[in-house]
Amino acid sequence: MGTTATVVLIVAAVIALALVLGAAASSRSRRRHAVVDRFGPEYERAVDIHGDRRAAEHDLLDRARRRDELTIRPLDDDTRLRYADTWHAVQSAFVDQPQQAMVAADRLLRDVMHDRGYPVDDPDRTADLISVDHPVMVERYRSARSLAASTRTRAATTDELRRAVLDYRALFDELLRDRDTAPAQAVDVTAGRTEEGRR
Repeated sequence: MGTTATVVLIVAAVIALALVLGAAASSRSRRRHAVVDRFGPEYERAVDIHGDRRAAEHDLLDRARRRDELTIRPLDDDTRLRYADTWHAVQSAFVDQPQQAMVAADRLLRDVMHDRGYPVDDPDRTADLISVDHPVMVERYRSARSLAASTRTRAATTDELRRAVLDYRALFDELLRDRDTAPAQAVDVTAGRTEEGRR
C-alpha cells in the first residue's frame, strides 16, 4: 500500500472517530437537557448532593425508572372531596392546635400519596419518587418533613408550623388534581431523547 493510501485511511479513521465522538457527545447533551427539563430544580439539587452531573443524572434516571414501575392512579371525585373536607378541618384546627394540625397535615398527605399509588413507608424514598412527577413541589414537602422531624427534639414556632402546613398543602393540592395523571415527558435513557410517556 502506498503512502497516499495510508494517509487517506488514517484521515478517514480520524474523521470516523470524530463523528462517533461527536454523536456520543450530542446524545449525552440531549439526555442531559431532557433530564434537566423533566426534573427542573431537582436536577440542581441532585448535582449538589452528588457533586457530579453524571452521578446526579444516573440517580434521577434511576428514580424515573422506579417511578415508572408504580401504578399511579387518579382519585375519584368522592375521594377527592373527602380529602378536601379533611384538609379544611386540619386547617381550621391550626388556630388552636398548630402542632397537632401539622402532624395531621403530614398524615393526610401520606394517605393521599398512598391512595395515589406512591409508597409511603420511607419519607426519603417517597420524596425521590414524588420528585419525578412533582419536581417543583418536592422541595416544599422535604422542608415540611424536616420541620416535622425536628419538632421531636425542639419546639417549633407558630410561624414555622404555618410554613410547614402551607408546604404540605402545596403538594396536597397537586396530588388532588387530575392533571398529574396526564402524559408527561419521559426520558428515553438509551437515546437521550424525550418522548411522550405515561407518568
